[in-house]
Amino acid sequence: MRRFFLVAIALQVAICTLAQDSTVRKLDGLVSAYAQLGRFNGTVLVSRQGNILLQKGYGVKNAADNSMNDIDTRFQIASVTKSFTAAMVLRLVEMKRMKLTDKLSRYYRGFPYGDSITIENLLSHTSGLHNFTEQDTSIRETDERRMVAYLKTLQPDFAPGTNWHYSNSGYVMLGYIIQKVSGMSYWQAVRKYIFQPLQMKDSGFDFAHMSGNKAIGYDVLNDAVKEPAAVTDSTVPFSAGAIYSTVKDLYRWHAGLQSYKVVDSSLMNKAYRPSTLHNYGYGWQTDSIYGKKMVSHSGSITGFGSNFARIPEDDICIAVLSNRGGSTFDVQHITDRLLAILYQQPYSIPVKRVPVTLNENILKRYTGTYEIAEIHLTVEMSINNDLLIAQPSKDGHRGPTSIMLPMNDTQFYDRRDEEIEINFDIDTNGKVRGVTILQKGMRRYAMKIK
Repeated sequence: MRRFFLVAIALQVAICTLAQDSTVRKLDGLVSAYAQLGRFNGTVLVSRQGNILLQKGYGVKNAADNSMNDIDTRFQIASVTKSFTAAMVLRLVEMKRMKLTDKLSRYYRGFPYGDSITIENLLSHTSGLHNFTEQDTSIRETDERRMVAYLKTLQPDFAPGTNWHYSNSGYVMLGYIIQKVSGMSYWQAVRKYIFQPLQMKDSGFDFAHMSGNKAIGYDVLNDAVKEPAAVTDSTVPFSAGAIYSTVKDLYRWHAGLQSYKVVDSSLMNKAYRPSTLHNYGYGWQTDSIYGKKMVSHSGSITGFGSNFARIPEDDICIAVLSNRGGSTFDVQHITDRLLAILYQQPYSIPVKRVPVTLNENILKRYTGTYEIAEIHLTVEMSINNDLLIAQPSKDGHRGPTSIMLPMNDTQFYDRRDEEIEINFDIDTNGKVRGVTILQKGMRRYAMKIK
């Protein structure tokens, strides 16, 4: 009986090992497919319940010396920094050095609505402080005095707590407040309370002047062109986006959050709770996937893209870091598909798309205005330089334009985000009735209204 019991255990272990090996192959196969198509260049880590299933570098770290990305390569993580800034604020709240209800005017006077904007508003992007990166991208380096004076001049987007709008300005102000409350620089505070306790030895702030194992960020990176991007000085994104890190250190960050080593469970769980105005908590985008709560944050800065996603309930962590500019869409798509593999859900592996050339007369019949009635969104189709251009609008606000490349006479895909497809609906008389839009597995129909 004992021998049978041992054989049964051995068989069960073997089955679990084979299943894990299969999962690892699928994870690596997916990311490799993106890399081979030139849609990913960077490093990835995937873990589940304390087991690291995948940690691997893909593609070029530095084209000048032909070095390749590896698991110790440092990347700028851009707005993933906000999860650290939020945790630092919560740590000071836990230490009773400040309150979430504190007003901005307690620390800095002269801001419009300064007597109404709370720390919680700043954390949740409900302060109304105008996002300075939408206003001015010419700032090369700055300091607290100049930045605060500049932010005070920006017209608020709305009264505090009445709306939601992503604001780097709010998180920059949180960094300055952290300095006032802690009595040390933002950099020193994060090192003392987060990096050092979690042994995040490869994380820091001044990427421009850091030497060692770091990736070069690229504006263009393909077989023919390797064009390095300008490095953003850390004083500009500051506490909204200046941290650099590795996938291994981000895993340490995940593990520290899971065990509540930085902030206690009650405050951290509050950080994961979305505001009533948007699915954003304190430094975390909140969502659900496969019936599980997911907290995540993406980032984009010159030459780099990042995505850091966690499912606390199942102790899942995914870190995707890229040193290719404009890669945020792809790192998010990769994250979604890695999660599908972990949860044994259907997923697709990207394939190479080759656009065809269409006669301008074919493109002209697609111009006009289309409406997705159920979400009150319109899409304007136009032609520019023999290319079909799509621009969405909602409530009077125009979204970014997309260049749609043809696969055939009626099917197109987004040049920037190849996962987005559109298929024009044409009746038997050749008249365009509408267009089906496929994005992230969701299909919507837009009727042509003019």
